[in-house]
Amino acid sequence: MLGHVPLMIVPFILYNLGLAGLFGGAAPQVWDAVLFDVAMVSGGLWTMTLGDLMVVVALALLFVEVVKATRTSNASVVDHLLSTFVFVAFLIEFLLVRAAAHALFFTLTVIAFVDVLAGFAVSLRGARRDLSLDG
Repeated sequence: MLGHVPLMIVPFILYNLGLAGLFGGAAPQVWDAVLFDVAMVSGGLWTMTLGDLMVVVALALLFVEVVKATRTSNASVVDHLLSTFVFVAFLIEFLLVRAAAHALFFTLTVIAFVDVLAGFAVSLRGARRDLSLDG
């Protein structure tokens, strides 16, 4: 059953936990907190913030979701429906919650939208392939 849980719910929950103050700092500035700096060979300084890490995590989860979308079963319809609900939750929060009007949350919303589109596109493509093999 946990295989049907849309993984994009993880960044959604983490962002809201950050807004609740569980990561320290005031919302939404908590996402600008610097995790570490790395001096580059070029002389530049690369900085990783908590928000940057959140985007990296969301992109990794998006990859897993796209791989999950390649499964052809009746359960894939449930997966797509749940992913759509997560995207709608992102969109509603972005539009209605003041602290969600942040570039990071918008980026996470776009990633959730790409998850929905990719899931449907992969499934439709697979269904078309299965149909052409059968008939």
